[in-house]
Amino acid sequence: MDTRAADGGAARSHTVDVTVPVRRPDAFDVMQRDWARQVGSAIPIPPSRPTGDGDYRIRIRQAAVDRLLVHDIFSESIVGGSGGRFNHLNEKVVVHLVQAGGWSFARSDARGSETLRAPAGEFLIRWNDPSWEFGVEPATTSRVLVLPGAELRPLLRDRWASGPLSAPAMRVLTAQLAGVDAVLDELPESALAASHHAVVELLKGVLLGQVDGDEPDFAAALVRAAERLIAERLAEPDLSPRTLAAELHVSVRSLHRAFSAGGGESVMARVRRQRVDRALRDVRGSGLTVAEAAARWGFADSSHLVRACKSLYGETPAEGRIRPAGDGAAAVPG
Repeated sequence: MDTRAADGGAARSHTVDVTVPVRRPDAFDVMQRDWARQVGSAIPIPPSRPTGDGDYRIRIRQAAVDRLLVHDIFSESIVGGSGGRFNHLNEKVVVHLVQAGGWSFARSDARGSETLRAPAGEFLIRWNDPSWEFGVEPATTSRVLVLPGAELRPLLRDRWASGPLSAPAMRVLTAQLAGVDAVLDELPESALAASHHAVVELLKGVLLGQVDGDEPDFAAALVRAAERLIAERLAEPDLSPRTLAAELHVSVRSLHRAFSAGGGESVMARVRRQRVDRALRDVRGSGLTVAEAAARWGFADSSHLVRACKSLYGETPAEGRIRPAGDGAAAVPG
């Protein structure tokens, strides 16, 4: 189902979900008709065909963020082509963020031959103008970004870039995309343009290996990326603004400024609250003692946990009037 902009304008996202029995001799024609019925020309059909013995299955949700297109793709085994003679996404920079499965690419022209692969947990950034043949592994899930080539081509040239999704600039980029996606329908056009600019600048950071932590458009994304790291490393006793900033390749000052820009908690206040909430869940849900929960979640001892809990919620972990509510928030019954 399409969603529409808050101002009633053109749809900002479209979804197409097509399954075609692979043994049908007219499989591609069936796919084209079903595709056209669902989204018309809103999402171009990639020149492709199924491989293996299974059915052809592809699901794409496309979101438009100014001149940036974000495709969330699930696909079974297919092969196809993009760019150049395939006339699909020509003169674009394409970014693959692969969560499961994998993509592979090959080209051979006057400039030589090249084979690339983007497995699960990695990204691949490439200039799409050459004729690339691609293959998608079974049950591949990925996010694919399509951007105008002019803004990133000077850095990318005719080469490609790849690396782990856990790379610092990529962590901030994925957090930026998640934030935009959550409020896509409510964003005014000016905010969409700013979001597009932020994604481009973050991709430049990926290509250059650094993030401009003082860029105002990155503040919210930097906070979200830091929050994800906090959740991953909450049990580490030495978790600090310095370790988070180092992981994200920004200065400690930039990290503090990003948290301050939102008007909320400081970095360490966020860490302490989440540790208290996790400890509360363990004490009240898993039967751990206060001392055991304190040791698990990075408190020096049980007295530090008790003091932190009383400071936040006005009671000790053992008193039981509050209950943990999800990852990071404890609720007081009304």
